[in-house]
Amino acid sequence: MIKHFLMLLFFISVVCINTYSQSKTITIEDAIKIAIKNNQQIKIAKMTVLKGEAAVKEAFGYALPSVNLSANFSHLIQKPQTLFPDFEALLTNAAYGILFKENVIPEDNSKFLPMGNKLQSFAQTNNFEAKAEVTQILFNSAVFRGIGSSQVYLNLSREQLNSTVAATILNVKKAFYGSLLMQNMLEITQASFNNALDNLKNVKALNTNGFVSEFDALQAEVQVENLRPTLLQIENSLKTLNDNLLIVLGLSQDEEIICQGELSYNNEIIPSPDDAIEQGVNRNYDLKTLVNKRDFDDALVDLEKADYWPNLAAFGSYSINGSSDDWKFTNYSSTVVGLAFSMNLFRGTQTKNRVEQANLTVKQTEEQIGQLKSFISSQIKEKILELNRVKSLIEVQERNVSLATKAYDISLIRYKEGKGSQLEVQNSEISLRQAKTNRLQSIYSYILAKSELDQLQGIIEDEYLSYINELSTK
Repeated sequence: MIKHFLMLLFFISVVCINTYSQSKTITIEDAIKIAIKNNQQIKIAKMTVLKGEAAVKEAFGYALPSVNLSANFSHLIQKPQTLFPDFEALLTNAAYGILFKENVIPEDNSKFLPMGNKLQSFAQTNNFEAKAEVTQILFNSAVFRGIGSSQVYLNLSREQLNSTVAATILNVKKAFYGSLLMQNMLEITQASFNNALDNLKNVKALNTNGFVSEFDALQAEVQVENLRPTLLQIENSLKTLNDNLLIVLGLSQDEEIICQGELSYNNEIIPSPDDAIEQGVNRNYDLKTLVNKRDFDDALVDLEKADYWPNLAAFGSYSINGSSDDWKFTNYSSTVVGLAFSMNLFRGTQTKNRVEQANLTVKQTEEQIGQLKSFISSQIKEKILELNRVKSLIEVQERNVSLATKAYDISLIRYKEGKGSQLEVQNSEISLRQAKTNRLQSIYSYILAKSELDQLQGIIEDEYLSYINELSTK
């Protein structure tokens, strides 16, 4: 039993180690969703949206009735006293005055007490009060404007979230396709290295049989050794790019990932600058965020102006009170209803200057909107020029790769037939590797420029926006 248990434990540990060390293959769609889920800026933007939703509910709450219930009890250890006329002397003198006047008793002025003031208490030792109050705002410009302002703030926070998502998607594409480019570069270099090894093997065999010189064999070996450091350098560059991708995705640096996909080129129609600029001005998320900020600034102007308007509220209250010196309370209740009106007539120049500051903030935002529109237009024109330039290069480089492949095959045949030289094989191999590299780099540049153009135009795939909504509901 112990032997079987140890064997089972060893098997489980081997499986766990293999699972942990296994590299994770991800596509561009997987990478974007992982980044959306883990990105700290997106998390902060989502929290801002939740705050905006709560602010809307709070603003509506100010327009609803408010109900307050309060109660208090007090026990006087020492009763408060007030200096007041002496009621005992007042009553005594009044009684004797009547008796003397009606001749009930003989008049005797010595019966009168001296008048004066003395400390007296009118409070009882134990007191309580229970009160319910209801207040309903009938008119308050700040409350009504605040409801609209909170909705504008919510719209602003949503556009900020979309803008953050768009920027995250662009960063993921840059990192992912950069890593994918290096993977392809590694494959090309590895293929060249394998070709060089095969060539070295063939040349050594021919040299052994006396068909080629030792110089050719040395050249073939030099070609292999020249490619080895290049191969190691590309492997290190790929590791660095994968580490950067892990940072963008918000994953641990201990994870191993492999980018799955192709650096493919689709001969799609590039939009005209005018159409692209029009779409960018209408849909760019950074610009829409600024437009919503201006609307929010406008709403704040209205909030500051609300100080000029009167406030009117209805109120009602019901209270029960009681007091006693010996815990036998005498209770009574009261009910009050009424209206409360208030209006600021003069508060220096505070409101006027606050309104002026708010208006200046609106103008500042409008200037930023104009500046951003110009920047977006300039960037869109630049990206379209870049796309057209790279597109023409790719079409030429596709043919160049075919020619370089054909030339390399011919150089091998010529060398085997004794008509060519080892230098000719090396040059054709270098030309083939350079042609493939140039084509890949051009395709990468095209994908990158297209991704940047999409971000400028405010283009986000619906699946990622839906994914954001799914995460928000969890």
